[in-house]
Amino acid sequence: MQINLIFILIAVAVFLVITTMIALLSRYRKCPSDKILVVYGKVGSSNGQIHSAKCIHGGAAFIWPVIQHYEFLSLTPISINVDLKNALSKQNIRINVPSRFTVGVSTEAGVMQNAAERLLGLKLQEIEELAKDIIFGQLRLVVATMDIEEINTDRDKFLAAVSRNVESELKKIGLRLINVNVTDIRDESGYIEALGKEAAAKAINDAKKTVAEKNRDGSIGEAIAQKDERISVAEANSHAIQGENEAKVTVANSEALRREKEAEALRKATAAEKVQSAKALEEAYEAEKLAELARADRERATKEADIIVKAQIDKQKVEIDAEASAEQTRRMAKGEADAIFLQMEAKARGMQEILSKQAQGFSEIVKAAGGDANDAVKLLLTDKIEDLVKIQVEAIKNIKIDKVTVWDGGSGQGKTPATANFLSGIIKSVPPLNDLLDMAGMQLPEYLGKEKSKDAPAYEVDEESAPETEEE
Repeated sequence: MQINLIFILIAVAVFLVITTMIALLSRYRKCPSDKILVVYGKVGSSNGQIHSAKCIHGGAAFIWPVIQHYEFLSLTPISINVDLKNALSKQNIRINVPSRFTVGVSTEAGVMQNAAERLLGLKLQEIEELAKDIIFGQLRLVVATMDIEEINTDRDKFLAAVSRNVESELKKIGLRLINVNVTDIRDESGYIEALGKEAAAKAINDAKKTVAEKNRDGSIGEAIAQKDERISVAEANSHAIQGENEAKVTVANSEALRREKEAEALRKATAAEKVQSAKALEEAYEAEKLAELARADRERATKEADIIVKAQIDKQKVEIDAEASAEQTRRMAKGEADAIFLQMEAKARGMQEILSKQAQGFSEIVKAAGGDANDAVKLLLTDKIEDLVKIQVEAIKNIKIDKVTVWDGGSGQGKTPATANFLSGIIKSVPPLNDLLDMAGMQLPEYLGKEKSKDAPAYEVDEESAPETEEE
């Protein structure tokens, strides 16, 4: 139950809000361009003065309900036919002034306010009648201040006076004068018609007088013209003959002057032509000279460029070849050095390997000798004796003795003959095994033999058995 009541209250509130908004929007009025919106009621005040209405043209306004209301004033022009009759002029002559006035509601700020205060609510016919009354009164006033001649002849002055007086009065009710058109002005006494006839007769008489004067002036002028023509013809003939003679003299002088000028011009032209030809030849020679110099410079520059460029190219080629050869030499030297280094390194590795193996072998020999180095050396020498003896034998094996001559006179010291001494010396030239070991800083083992005494001879030769013969 309470929920339904709440829904009802909400619906009523929404309805009231929507209704209020619609009512407010319906009170917003826009003013068309051919009308004036007049808002009346409580529209505010300014400078202590309360306004009775507010006029809006080309805009819009919100019309507050209850305290304000609005209406429109049309700006459509109103055409009023004003047929003024028996209007008294300044000369006390009554005239008829048929005319047509076009008026409309003004859009000026103050004048719109007058229209809102004085024309709001009136119909179009009522506004037209009110304006017609004002126009009649002002038109009569203007006619009373002007003469008929001024009204009839100076229409612009008349219309300006009417517009000025009528518009000033129409603004008081909110209207403005758009146009004034006066068709024709007539009077009951025929004064204007008489003025017209007088003006016409005067114009006719003036025309006739003018025609007679013109005819008279024409006859006189014709006679004078004939006289002047004869005099002028005679004077013209004399002047013509004189002029012809002067012209002939002038022509002759002009011809002579022409010929003189032509001769002078021909002379100057010939001289100028020769001067110009000489200058042209001089300039041509100078140009050819400059061209030859330029050609010589170009050929010299070309030859210099050929020689210098070729020399520079050869120089660069030699430098490049030298650098290439040096680089090749450096690379070959580096390669040879690397090869030698690798060869020596390989040889060193081989020697190192040989010595290592020899050291290992010596170590094994020493171990086999029971750790005694002397015994190990003895073992090595025992192993190499055969080779040493072979070396000793090889030392004298290939000696070729084609012929040996020995003179033995028996004068040798001791008992040994010279021939035996010679053979002994040859044998002794081979170093004995003991000496070889001695040079090596070693001693021959006793089981290989003992060294004989140095004083004892190696062997004895029987002097008697040594023949004194020549051996080959």
